[in-house]
Amino acid sequence: MKNIAVIGSGTMGNGIAHAFAQHGYHVTLIDIAAEALKKAIATIEKNLGRQVEKGTVTEASKTEALARITTSTDIAAGVQRADLVVEAATENIDLKLKIFQDLDAAAPAHTILATNTSSISITRIAAATKRPEKVIGMHFMNPVPVMKLVEVIRGYSTSDETTHTIMELSGKLEKTPVEVNDYPGFVANRILMPMINEAIASLYEGVAGVEEIDTVMRLGMAHPMGPLQLADFIGLDVCLSILRVLHDGFGNPRYAPCPLLVNMVQAGHKGVKSGQGFYTYTPGNKELKPSARFQKA
Repeated sequence: MKNIAVIGSGTMGNGIAHAFAQHGYHVTLIDIAAEALKKAIATIEKNLGRQVEKGTVTEASKTEALARITTSTDIAAGVQRADLVVEAATENIDLKLKIFQDLDAAAPAHTILATNTSSISITRIAAATKRPEKVIGMHFMNPVPVMKLVEVIRGYSTSDETTHTIMELSGKLEKTPVEVNDYPGFVANRILMPMINEAIASLYEGVAGVEEIDTVMRLGMAHPMGPLQLADFIGLDVCLSILRVLHDGFGNPRYAPCPLLVNMVQAGHKGVKSGQGFYTYTPGNKELKPSARFQKA
């Protein structure tokens, strides 16, 4: 396996492209927006530069990694030589089904089709193709170049051969792959999202403030960041989408998203990406302050 195509050049897509290119694979990064691709390459170059500064890669390695990445705004052209395609588009089931139909039609017969979905059924995505045995989940964690985990999700029809190939490939990226089965939220988000939702509910019900809730979980449970800050980092819209998948998939009211989360997303307060969430984010300012709405009088 030498040629990798990545669909989507956002935070996850450019991180996945970065990881593969850094480890010697030729990568085609695909997005319908040429401007988004330019931004993605600039981000990858910047992040590789940080690794050079830290001494984890050399300047020569950085140059070689960047040279292995090409871009395309055409899915069919971008995947024609791919051994593996990793889809990292928006977490929207209709969009993903359309992408996988297009990939199935355009990619060579041997190509494995992977999705970086954080919650949507691999089985459902695979059913949109004529190669369900070659469809699998590769759920990378953000930031991809740093985080070691890859959740490898088997759909109902995913073959042992496909699973073995992806587990082995993840190891070659210096990641730790964990094989899980296809149920809503898999493992990571089935456990993480109810915790985040409960933290939001605790804020909504006035149990404690933003900083207090996060401090309890950081200092009491040894979490690197509190659940509200983590929700902002993930994206409140993404959290809401995953909770809705869990709620629909299990039909259990315990997964129902907190009304505060729903209202914040509807108001456009999506966390780091929008500059407002449970905290306020200002470019160039690393001070963490709760948003005005959540500050004590």
